[in-house]
Amino acid sequence: MSKKVFVGMSGGVDSSVAAALLVEQGYDVTGVYMKNWSEDLPGMHCPWAEDVADAKRVAVGLGIDFRVFDFQKEYKQNVVDYMICEYQAGRTPNPDIMCNQEVKFKIFLEASLAAGADYIATGHYARVAHESSSSAKLLRARDDNKDQTYFLYRVTSEALSKTIFPLGDFTKAEVREMAKERGLWTASKKESMGICFVGQVGIREFLSEYVKTAPGNIIDQQTGSVVGKHDGAIFYTLGQRHGLNVGGGLPYYVVGKDMEKNEVYVSRSIDNESLWRKELRLADVHWINQAPHKDRNVQVRLRHRGALFDAKIDGDIVHLSASERAV
Repeated sequence: MSKKVFVGMSGGVDSSVAAALLVEQGYDVTGVYMKNWSEDLPGMHCPWAEDVADAKRVAVGLGIDFRVFDFQKEYKQNVVDYMICEYQAGRTPNPDIMCNQEVKFKIFLEASLAAGADYIATGHYARVAHESSSSAKLLRARDDNKDQTYFLYRVTSEALSKTIFPLGDFTKAEVREMAKERGLWTASKKESMGICFVGQVGIREFLSEYVKTAPGNIIDQQTGSVVGKHDGAIFYTLGQRHGLNVGGGLPYYVVGKDMEKNEVYVSRSIDNESLWRKELRLADVHWINQAPHKDRNVQVRLRHRGALFDAKIDGDIVHLSASERAV
């Protein structure tokens, strides 16, 4: 009997090709659209209805069952509320990481297994090495430019053991070509760059609807003088250069924030010591497998598509081989 796989279908080309490949590999496939958000914001349309229609059309073309799982309550509690709290605290969170941890590889996995699935699958560019029925290792995708393991670091080994990543050995260009060859409805659909499962809505626009902000001063760290105004300190992140609305001469970089005073501090010097770190202290650490032993040589990625840095780990302290900017 074929293994049953529930594949998350977002209505995009990646998950469509993932579903097609699973069918071709002989799995008993069910397509699932995760309805995590359906609310329109002022001036912004949430395209969930169009996305679910696209996903269903692909599923019908592949001859597979199709379902919609409604996770709106869980998404609001575990992703949106978390994101808002982090921004209010002056930190810049990544909602895609929390969406993967709490939605795709937790409640979607649980709901799928309860419905009779042996595995779940997604259109992520990543690979997994299955070690047993309850453990697995996360591996980088072959396409370095599209590799999404950065967003998957909080997924558990147990969840990975029940997961298939059909696209891990392909490049984005190859996936597009496979979609065209198979005549998939989504073959030419543009990639969504918005918040996880909220379509094309950007972070700034989204936050503006849920967080009260107030204008404040942008201050030159060296001189202490006010060089501009901002519309909310939560919108600015360390190392940011664009969108400061500060004119004249060399560009400014964000080097700090004071959330209580609602002030953003900037510097014209890219070498400002506030921008560079060689030693990092980790918080809320999650190891997919066992933690590395003290002083083990590792490679560290600090942001999506960022370079890999040589480093050593000592408990919750990471010692980089060279200073890195905007950490």
